[in-house]
Formats: sequence, structure tokens, C-alpha cells
Amino acid sequence: MPTTDPAALQQFKSEVALKFQLYNSLFTSLPFHRIEKTGILLSLFLNVCEEGYKKRKSPAQIVDEFFAMNTSYKTEQEKTDLMFRFVQYVERQVVLFDALEDAAFSKVNDMSGQGTLKQLKAALEQPGVVVNQDALKDFCVRLVLTAHPTQFYPGSVLGIIHDLSKALQENQTTLVNTYLQQLGKTPFFKKQKPTPYDEAMSLIWYLDNVFYPAVGRISSFLANELDHMLTGEDPLLQLGFWPGGDRDGNPYVTADITLKVAEALRSSIIKCYYLDVRRLKRRLTFKETDQLLAALEKQLYAEVFGEVQESSLSAAEIISQLSEIRSTLIYKHNGLFAGMVDNLINKIKAFGLYYASIDIRQDSSVHTDFFDHLARETSVLGSGYANLDEQEKLMRLANCQSLPESSSFANDLHKDTIESVKAVAAIQKNNGVQGCYRYIISQCNSAVNVMEVYALFMLGGWKQEALYIDIVPLFETIDDLKQAGVIMRTLYSFPSYHDHLKRRGERQTIMLGFSDGTKDGGYLMANYSILKAKQELTALSQEFGIDVLFFDGRGGPPARGGGKTQKFYASMGSDVSNREIQLTIQGQTISSNFGTIDAAQFNMEQLIHAGLSNALRNRDQLTLGPVQQQLLEQLAEDGFQAYASLKEHPGFVDYLSQISPLRFYAATNIGSRPAKRGNNARLRLKDLRAIPFVGSWSQLKQNVTGYYGVGTALQLAEQRGQWKEVKAMYQESLFFRTLIENCEMAMQKCFFPLTAYLSDDPQFGDIWNKIYSEYELTMKYIFKLSGKNELMANYPVEQLSVQMRERIVLPLTTIQQYAIGKVREMEKFHQLNQASKDAFEKLVMRCSFGIINAGRNSA
Repeated sequence: MPTTDPAALQQFKSEVALKFQLYNSLFTSLPFHRIEKTGILLSLFLNVCEEGYKKRKSPAQIVDEFFAMNTSYKTEQEKTDLMFRFVQYVERQVVLFDALEDAAFSKVNDMSGQGTLKQLKAALEQPGVVVNQDALKDFCVRLVLTAHPTQFYPGSVLGIIHDLSKALQENQTTLVNTYLQQLGKTPFFKKQKPTPYDEAMSLIWYLDNVFYPAVGRISSFLANELDHMLTGEDPLLQLGFWPGGDRDGNPYVTADITLKVAEALRSSIIKCYYLDVRRLKRRLTFKETDQLLAALEKQLYAEVFGEVQESSLSAAEIISQLSEIRSTLIYKHNGLFAGMVDNLINKIKAFGLYYASIDIRQDSSVHTDFFDHLARETSVLGSGYANLDEQEKLMRLANCQSLPESSSFANDLHKDTIESVKAVAAIQKNNGVQGCYRYIISQCNSAVNVMEVYALFMLGGWKQEALYIDIVPLFETIDDLKQAGVIMRTLYSFPSYHDHLKRRGERQTIMLGFSDGTKDGGYLMANYSILKAKQELTALSQEFGIDVLFFDGRGGPPARGGGKTQKFYASMGSDVSNREIQLTIQGQTISSNFGTIDAAQFNMEQLIHAGLSNALRNRDQLTLGPVQQQLLEQLAEDGFQAYASLKEHPGFVDYLSQISPLRFYAATNIGSRPAKRGNNARLRLKDLRAIPFVGSWSQLKQNVTGYYGVGTALQLAEQRGQWKEVKAMYQESLFFRTLIENCEMAMQKCFFPLTAYLSDDPQFGDIWNKIYSEYELTMKYIFKLSGKNELMANYPVEQLSVQMRERIVLPLTTIQQYAIGKVREMEKFHQLNQASKDAFEKLVMRCSFGIINAGRNSA
């Protein structure tokens, strides 16, 4: 069971909470037009909000009361102008809070404590510890940075946060003041949607400034302290990359973009090596090493500044040259500075010349449409393809050959589909095979969907024996997860695909996505369905002699599989394959968990520790005992029924569309992808992407997908006389306890007084009361389970962080609800003041940006 740490809480209070109050006061003295007045009025507005919600006032009543009592503003223009200034001010408060948390990270968290590699090393050195060497051999942690940004500051703001954190860490008040002034003058809002290339460059900023040094630290520790145990050839830490490769529903990702991003990754990592070699030159001033180092520097310089037409540089060659330098240091200079050389060698082993592997991802419907076109217009698939059964289609796809050179496609999507597999070949040639070797299939509904991708590579000119590609089916909806075993059995039994797996080392990667799972089935059912699918797929793969690797699309918030992620991995038993830990890192999770070198190192170590400690012990324990499994299945089913009844409420889609900022999501210009699939004018739940769906509930401060159905499920278990068993499962099962703790995090970020005015609304009152009742019921039963009387009581630091962040953005959530109400009113009564409507819509969208940034793992 987790325990509270009074020392950590005290550190947080002094290093973050207190300093926030002190530095926040600096804002009011910044030399900007009307900023002082804005700061003072914002403090007053926050108080009016807090007092107003205690008295069950609506956002409209609160805003009107504030202007009447505290300003002389009469016109709508004056009022909206001040509200926009509030938004700008709060955005900067959030940055200050982020920077303070980042600066305090190593003081608040024990960098050598539970879950770190130092603690793991100490545990392994205990007498009698037996290491399961076979399980350890190929273990790795793979973090995949995705193209689903729910929070990306512009690069200029990222730089300020980075510098501000450092100044705060060193208590350089004058510098802090200077950076706050810079912050006040730097625009946050993106007037144009980012391109996929822009998204890639935002993530490369994190690679250069955070992951490169953090992975270097971890790799050096592993090489020095645990090298005798880690005998695998591949690096223990690996990075994946989706911007530029993730085509699913994003028409702006093309083969040209994929190649451009791959080139940027290669260029960026070589630049990092070049700068490290320059640093080495300052230390290795000995006559035996300076010429060797100068030659390497010259090679890297030529690569960085484009002085070579066709590069022959390889990671192995750089390592060879550095190893020669290292030998000289060992034998002639007593090993002086050899550690610096080792550090660089370890980085090159981790990053190669590719930095992070680009994953290609596309929806299965695009491939099916491509092959339907080929069947109609060419003889590539033979006659009558559309009418064949599954086995016959699989045979035809397995026998596809390279398309004739003369082949052309009028449809741009068809053209890109074939060009994308050619781009993979080019990336493997320039960046190395590791640069791009996975193709992920969204909405994978059949074995045919997988073989379509196999055939696609054959059509693109690849040869079977040289197909260095892992084809990765993605199962996400509840129905897809149920069908996953059937689909994989068909593939494992199909000779051509089984032969392909043999050439890939008899390893199959399967991606399991949480996002559409929670949207589709609710919190409990999504989490249980994924566990069940993993158990079934592990057993099935063992039956066929295949090592199955699970890739989790976990996202950031608990409602999308995030939260205490490392605890889920630590809780897995022998019935779930643990060969690797692979998960997506996205949105605010990148900046909150991996935004600084210390935070990135700590959180990567937590994941490595969770996986290694699992691999090291001879596990014979199941994730859940048979009785627990049956009980959780029943809870999931009851939770699903409750969630399904909410989704089937006739006002569900209108409620989300009219009350939340859902329809304004696309205008925030956060990501390059459209907010929904398809071109239907009318909003349909099935077309809606998980990010805007979850994010809208988050901004509404109702977080439905993070808890809805849990209270009902627990209540029904009690009514059936199973409470004793539920309580025992909570105490004994780390998996179930983590499930509940993540639920608490989602609920901690709820604030129902914001929308309590809807409880009597003739259109939306019924659905609001339904949601609020489930929230109250869930809270009651979580307290009964945990024995606590407040949410997140076991995590006081995170609890306080959430409370402070929610208070900072309370003015924004209030303004947003006020503006949404104004727009709704205008549309209801057909008021045609377009300028006024535009201003309120822009206000909704600008508030979204601030609320999203503050939430860190909220969407």
C-alpha cells in the first residue's frame, strides 16, 4: 500500500506552493499596459468565483456580479476585453507553476528511493536473490512519443519554461523576474494549426533537451552497475516517434512529410553527437587522442552542415572510433575521462543515427479501400477478389508481387498508401533499420487487415526475405479486444504470415489502445477488457511458440489509460507477457512526466524498475486469482451497463456538444489532426476522436470516462453480498488498487459546482443529475474501500498539486462556461450579432488552451 511522505509534502509546500505565492505577486509589478489592474481584478474574480459556487450560483451570475461590484465596465466590449486579459494572465500563472514544480522535482521526489535503479541494484545485491537471466535477456522499455498533442506550448515558451525552472532552482530572483517579463511579452496562442512537421519539431525539442541527456545518464548507470545482468544486444531504453508517421485520420501526413521528419531526426542526433565530441575535445587534450577526436569531429561537422552528398557514416563506425580513443585513455592515461567517452558510446548505442524510430500508422479502412481499387482497376489480385472468403483473400494477398513501374494512382490517398512503404525503405537506408520498422493498423478488425499491410510492402517492391517490418495490429474498441484472439489465431495459423514471424525472430507486437476503449466501454470495462485480451493473447502466442510484445496506447490521463502507469506494469503476473514495456507518451504527460532531465530520468527508471523487478523474479503468480478475475469481470460488466445507459441517454451528444467546449476543439490549433473522423456535418459519437471526447469532459470538470460506472458496480457487488471479496481484492491486488487510485485522480479533477446550475435545466437537468449521482456514489464507495475520507489521500503531494492547479484555472472554467452559455443563448434566440458571437466563441477556445495546459494529464 502507498504511504504518505510528510517530508515530500513539506518540500512541495515550501518549494512550490509558497514560492508560487511569492513569485505570482511579481506579475502585478510587471511593466505592461494594464497588467497591474488585471492581476488585482483577477484575484477579486477568483474570490467571487469561490464564494459564488459555495452559494450554488451559476457562472453567468458570478461573472455579472463581479462586473457590477468590482468594475465600472458597462459595455460588452470592455467586459470581454478584461476576460481575455484574465486568460492571458492565468496562462502565465500556469507556466510559473509548471516551472516551480519542475525546479522542485529532485527535492520532492527521492531520486534514489523506491522504484529507482539505485534501489533496484541494492535489492539485487541482497543475499539469496536469484536472477531470471532468460527473462532479462531481451527486456526493454520503449517510450513512443505520439502525434496527439493536447498541450504543446510554442517552442519559444518551452525555452522560457526551461530557463525559468533553472533560475528558480538556483533562486536567481533577478533572472526569474526577467524571464517573467519575457513571458508576459511572448504570445502563447497559435494562430495557425501546426503541421505534422511542426509537431515533430516540438517533440525533437524534448529529445534534444531532455531525453538525450536523461537516457545518457540511465545508460551509463546500467552499463557501470548492472551490465553483468543485461546481456541483450538491444538497448534497454528505446524511443519511438509518431509525428510524421501517424496517418490515421490525418490527411496532412504524407510520404514526403515522413521522409522530412526522418531527416530531421537524423540531423538532430548527429548534431548532439557533434556537440558532445566538442565537449570531449576540451578534456582530451592528449597527443594520442586529439587527432582521432579531430577526425571524428570533422566527419560529424560535415554531416551537420550538409557538406556530404551521400553519407556513409554509421553508428558502428562512430562507436569504433570512440572505442579506440577509450582504449588509449585506459592504457596510457589511467582511464582519465574514459567515463565521458563511455557516456557518449552508450548514447550512440541507444539512439543510433535515427534518434527515435518512426512508426507508420494508418486506419485499416484506407488499406481496404486501396485493395478494393486494385481489385476493380487491375489484375494484381486476380479476378473476383471482392467475393472471396477470408482464407482465399489471405492467399491472394500473400502472393502479391511488386507493382509495375508504370502503375499510377489518381487518388492522393491511394498514392500515399503505396509511397509510404517506399519511404520506409528510404529511411532504413539513411537512418538504419531501426529508424522505421513498424507499421500499426488502427481499427484492425480481421486477419485480412494485417495481410493487406504485408501485401502492401510486397507491392511496394520489398522482398519477403528482406521484410524488416513488424506489422502491428491495434485492437481498441471493446468488440475488437474480444475478437483479438480469433484474429491472431488465424494469422499464426496462416503459413505465409507465420514464416514472416520466423524471419522476425518469432516475435509479434500487438498494440492495445485505451482511448477508444474508455470512450466505447467506460473506465472499468476498458481496463478489464485490455487485461483479458493480454491474458488470452499471451496464452495463444505461447501455444504457437511466439513471443508476444504488448504496446499500450496509454495516453496521459487515467481515462485514457494513464495515471500510475508503472504500477500497472508492476502488477502484471505470469499470465501476461512481460518481455517488454511499450507505451505511448503524449500530450501533457510529455511535459509533466518527461519535461525536465530529472523528471524524465525518474519516470523512466520507475518503468524500468517495474519491468525488471517483474522479469527478475521467477513469477508464478497470476495477475488476479480465479475468484478475483471473476469478480472484476462482473464489476466491469456492471460498470459497462451503467456507462452504456448514460451514452444511450437521448440528450448525451447534445449535452456534450452544447455544454462542453467540444465543438470549439478544432479551433484551439493544438494538433494537426481533425477533431473527428469523417465529414458528417452532424456530430456523431462514433466519429468523435478520443482526445476531444475525453478532453471536453475534462474541461467541463466532470471527467465521466475516468470513473462513470465504478460506483454503480461497487454498489451492486455490495448488494450481492460480495463486499468482503471486493475489499480483499483492493488490499491484495496491485492491479485493482491502481485501477481505483487512477479513478480517484480523475475524480479529484472534477468540480460539479461549475455546472450545478444545470440541475434544474429542462433540457439538460436529467443528464447532469445522472452524472453527478454516479460521481457521488463512486466517491462514497471509494472511501469505503480505501478507509480514507478524501480523494488521493495516499498521494498528498499530487493531491495538493491538483488542488492548486484547479484553483489557478477556476476563473478560466468559469469564463468558459459563461461564454458557452452566451453562444448557446444567441443561437437559441437567433440573435444575429456576429461580432459578439465571434468574441464569445474565441473566448471559449482561448480558455480551453489555458485549462488544457494546467491539467497536465487531463486529455
